[in-house]
Amino acid sequence: PIIPKPAMSKNIIITGGAGFIGSHVVRLFVTRHPEYNIINLDALTYAGNLENLKDVSESANYRFEKADIRDADAIQAIFENYKPFGVIHLAAESHVDRSISNPIDFVMTNVVGTVNLLNAFKQYGDMQNGRFYHVSTDEVYGTLGDEGKFTESTPYSPNSPYSASKAGSDHFVRAYHETYKMPVVISNCSNNYGSHHFPEKLIPLMINNIRHNKPLPVYGKGENIRDWLYVEDHALAIDAIFHRGRNGETYNIGGN
Repeated sequence: PIIPKPAMSKNIIITGGAGFIGSHVVRLFVTRHPEYNIINLDALTYAGNLENLKDVSESANYRFEKADIRDADAIQAIFENYKPFGVIHLAAESHVDRSISNPIDFVMTNVVGTVNLLNAFKQYGDMQNGRFYHVSTDEVYGTLGDEGKFTESTPYSPNSPYSASKAGSDHFVRAYHETYKMPVVISNCSNNYGSHHFPEKLIPLMINNIRHNKPLPVYGKGENIRDWLYVEDHALAIDAIFHRGRNGETYNIGGN
């Protein structure tokens, strides 16, 4: 009898896969979806650490590519090599205080870097059946008011260079869908917490200061409201949206 050849695995590029949220997404896709080759594309800046993925680093469907999304030539070469079925884009500068002291880094990574990825996917990605998934933040909506939650129809009102850069990247992703008919989805998440969280963030910072009897910082008057989302729940939501979302739509992911 003729034995049919197995279907070729589809390549999924996950940017920022060595970071906090990205490493959880990479792990989930590597273990849950053996039908995909997962390519972890990360620049390994201060927030990226391959130790986050040591448990899946030897998996047959895992690859790592060190590259900076600001480097258009490097991104083009990687996309030409893998010709990805899909992209899950998490790589970003994400610390508000850092954005205030050096906003240009956030423009270059979050805006220019995203456009570099969009251009590479437009040229080498699967524009017919694949998907470009842009992971964003609820901070693009501004300050949470008395309504207690944002919705997908909440107007954009970024209040920091960080959130403005993420809003700009959201708009470019939407524009590529409208202009080039690129199959895209966007999700805007609330504040994540969980294992491998970088220690400058609020929850690990507070825990670390308590452990070492250091003062606990209060932001402003201590009246800010945050929604907290467990990072593994976020990864599951990303999996669901990547596979079942509708092209051109935005999805909010929160802990409620």
